[in-house]
Amino acid sequence: MSNESTQHWVLTLSCPDRPGIVHAVTGVLAQHNGNITESQQFGDPLTNTFFMRVEVATTTDANRISVALAPVAEEFDMTWRLDAAGRPVRTIIMVSKAAHCLNDLLFRQRAGDIPIEVAAVVANHMDLKPLADFYEVPFIYLPVSKETKTEAERELVRLVNDLDVELVVLARYMQILSDELCSELSGRVINIHHSFLPSFKGAKPYHQAHARGVKLIGATSHYVTGDLDEGPIIEQDVERVDHGRSAEELVTLGQDVERRVLARAVRWHAEHRVLLNGQRTVVFK
Repeated sequence: MSNESTQHWVLTLSCPDRPGIVHAVTGVLAQHNGNITESQQFGDPLTNTFFMRVEVATTTDANRISVALAPVAEEFDMTWRLDAAGRPVRTIIMVSKAAHCLNDLLFRQRAGDIPIEVAAVVANHMDLKPLADFYEVPFIYLPVSKETKTEAERELVRLVNDLDVELVVLARYMQILSDELCSELSGRVINIHHSFLPSFKGAKPYHQAHARGVKLIGATSHYVTGDLDEGPIIEQDVERVDHGRSAEELVTLGQDVERRVLARAVRWHAEHRVLLNGQRTVVFK
């Protein structure tokens, strides 16, 4: 296989579980000069659903592979997609005032650690414009109030369409998206939020946690649905703390957990490693 003509594709699929799926899929890829470089699969016994992610190197273009896969997909009732491996995913990052997650994502993008292309930073406050300017990313100020929320969400959808955006990341964006917007962008919006045992909501959650003497702080990244902070979870992490930590130290540690959990979730999504399984996810790491 000539290196100059070799293309790398990622095939992801889900379907009702039954014998012969892997044989049928890999057979099509082999017939089209495909060399499988990575393959992962999972059969969920609770839903009887089969999930698969395959990376393949081939001299065959995506259109010919798609045409060849279509009869197999129909036979097995598959939901599937074929993507170019490593292609940067067009992304909008939404923020309010907290900088830690935005700075981390923009740095990782510039360093080539996450395959995303940030089309714009959209914010409901002006505080983070200098950070976006530093990374030379367009900054769009989109203020939101109770009276303008519907209009602001329409503008966001327009931006998603006009900028060819495939992913929206809420990087500590302190606004609740409407059910209608969550439905329209289903599976395309990732959020990050703190998570504690027990849970603390409202203002200054880390200070509330400190006052209660928590021993674990953490963060959860998930797809956004109409149920606040209850969408399918992509990644979580925790840090153990003790009585010697101040509230300010908890804030710093919490922000560190938030940024790395969000970065993992965005990277796995952009690498097509996350498949929706009802209210859960299958993550092929």
